[in-house]
Amino acid sequence: MKKFNAVFTIIKENNCPLYHVNEQLRLSDKTLSCPKGKEMCLILVRDLTELLFKFLQQQPFDPDNYNGTIFNCSGCTGLIKFSLMQKADELENDASGGNRREFVVAHIDSAVLKMHGKMVDCPMMHAIPPDQVDIMLSLFQEIVLEEGAVLIKKGEKNLNLYIIFDGELLVENGGVQLAMLSKGEICGEMSYLGADVAVSTVTATKKTQVLAIAGDVFGSLLGNNREIQSYMAQLLSERLKKTNAARARDFESCMSGRIDEIVPAELFQIFHMHQKTGVLSMDMKGGKAKVSFREGCIINAGYCELASEEAIFKILGEKKGFYRFTTGLSPKEMKVAEIGDFMMLLMEGVKRVDEEQERQSLL
Repeated sequence: MKKFNAVFTIIKENNCPLYHVNEQLRLSDKTLSCPKGKEMCLILVRDLTELLFKFLQQQPFDPDNYNGTIFNCSGCTGLIKFSLMQKADELENDASGGNRREFVVAHIDSAVLKMHGKMVDCPMMHAIPPDQVDIMLSLFQEIVLEEGAVLIKKGEKNLNLYIIFDGELLVENGGVQLAMLSKGEICGEMSYLGADVAVSTVTATKKTQVLAIAGDVFGSLLGNNREIQSYMAQLLSERLKKTNAARARDFESCMSGRIDEIVPAELFQIFHMHQKTGVLSMDMKGGKAKVSFREGCIINAGYCELASEEAIFKILGEKKGFYRFTTGLSPKEMKVAEIGDFMMLLMEGVKRVDEEQERQSLL
């Protein structure tokens, strides 16, 4: 992997809850270090890893090209501005280096994660091309959770994909246990599909170590990789079959709710997995939408004067509204051909949503 080392200095701060002017952020192809004694901001992690990927494409990297350039974090309750101050090839010998927090503390060999002398087989890693493994690992951050700590909270934003390195995570919704995840498994997979609001709560049942990567960063690097797409599609299918049994019982008795509690991508998956036949009606900011299912296959869709595939892609980008599912179709509708392969429609729609979000961020 290409080598990279640099130091950023914070030059402006506006209500940032963590960092202050003149503090330094150290970025390399292997680590990201926050100021001494400070916690790592995951929003800043995402922003700097995007910069890292950009810089790695510009080898040999020349910091003089960025003299005077001011970078911004994406912001939360506050924000910071920072500038590139110097190359940092000598950072390994910095006296404060021993106190910095490692951004990446893992390496990989034949899809087996190794960290602190421990080894965990992670099936997802088998799908990552060998020439991209080092770059991918440079973007992971280790997070340690104590027993009872909440990693993901229903209704709140989750922007990360997590690999469980050690320990155990409970997935629940409204007090109903949906799944128990252990070593090598992943969670937060909906962030890869562009969903930023969590639909379930994930809690550590004992002390647990996870490796985290921003879902949009993961998608930007591997979103076009067919093996990753296939793996994620299979994971979603299997997980919905295993974890949504309890949820499905409630769903049968009350097929209505808010879209901000269950994103369209997951809603479609549920109807597909349970081979539903009927019409999904939605009220969203763009107006009313309808999607017809026959035994889990999409046979018709309309939204914002769009129809078929384009309507589905538009719906997948919505995050607020209400839905209601009515069972049954007319004899004529039962004979209509499906629009296309369900999983391909879903993956293409998610890809378009990501591209549109990226385009909007550049405006």
